[in-house]
Amino acid sequence: MYNKYILFMNMTKKEDYMKTKDFYFDLPEELIAQDPLADRSGSRLLILNKDTGKVEHKIFKNVKEYLRAGDCLVLNNTKVIPARLIGEREGTGAKVELLLLKRMENDVWETLVKPGKKARTGSRIVFGNGLLVGEIMDIVEEGNRYVKFYYDGIFEEILDQLGQMPLPPYITHQLQDKNRYQTVYAKYEGSAAAPTAGLHFTKELLEEIEKMGVVIAHVTLHVGLGTFRPVKVEDVTNHHMHSEYFQVFPDEAEKINAAKRAGNRVICVGTTSCRTVESAADENGFVKPGSGDTDIFIYPGYQFKVLDCLITNFHLPESTLLMLVSALAGKEQVMAAYEEAVKERYRFFSFGDAMLIL
Repeated sequence: MYNKYILFMNMTKKEDYMKTKDFYFDLPEELIAQDPLADRSGSRLLILNKDTGKVEHKIFKNVKEYLRAGDCLVLNNTKVIPARLIGEREGTGAKVELLLLKRMENDVWETLVKPGKKARTGSRIVFGNGLLVGEIMDIVEEGNRYVKFYYDGIFEEILDQLGQMPLPPYITHQLQDKNRYQTVYAKYEGSAAAPTAGLHFTKELLEEIEKMGVVIAHVTLHVGLGTFRPVKVEDVTNHHMHSEYFQVFPDEAEKINAAKRAGNRVICVGTTSCRTVESAADENGFVKPGSGDTDIFIYPGYQFKVLDCLITNFHLPESTLLMLVSALAGKEQVMAAYEEAVKERYRFFSFGDAMLIL
């Protein structure tokens, strides 16, 4: 188990605290991408130089122009499960929506239940006319629930039959192909949301990148509420991240460490890959293999140990993801780049366009 990382700024004056509202920007609703593009790598790519603030506009497949032999590209190979279940409260028939967040043990999951007020300990929810039954075991922090499931057969097969892909609430269109909410390299099931920066890669593009001499390393972080929970406090430092499970295998850690030793760049694809390598890093900036839970919260003032560059999507205002990006490239430069992206009509959020921070 790794130590949990929370960065606290050394601030002396109340007015010096970093405010959540400092990360707000106006986003026209029509810029929220509702559907994935037909060509994954055909999305737009904004290049931001973190040293100069210079911005360039490209197409995602042009990302190859900014990579070089010896770079290590770090991908999060988690796989989204059909984690959204719609059922009925036993006895009343009232509709209940349940989102699987984290597998615990003995068929117990940490979940988010809607509506949550009536999800009391001992109450039962029936899915698929009894194919699956969930019993509320306990109330977790911030209203989440531990739910024990009862079923005959294999849980994953029942979930595949009854569950829906857990698209974010700002996506209102029905997803025609559920594989478009998976990366082409998704492998280990466990996420309640996709690591969306990786959705831009095709297998062909990754093969071209490898042929250039770029090393591709895979890590796993099962995306849960920690990544997307809104910041509800005024002072950023008072926000607490929900923990998420991650794993780094020894051979993958060595790929990253070899690049560091050679003086080459580590380029993370997505904030989840970034949070994984930073959680697994030792004091010298090398990645330790292993697994555990992390609630690392990265915001301006954080000193990156492993990551040099980042490929990421455009994030929600006042989100922890926007704060992480600002920690890498500076809040003023990032907010200016976002203003430029809005002006240039970039597509935002999960199915939107991408940004490369160099």
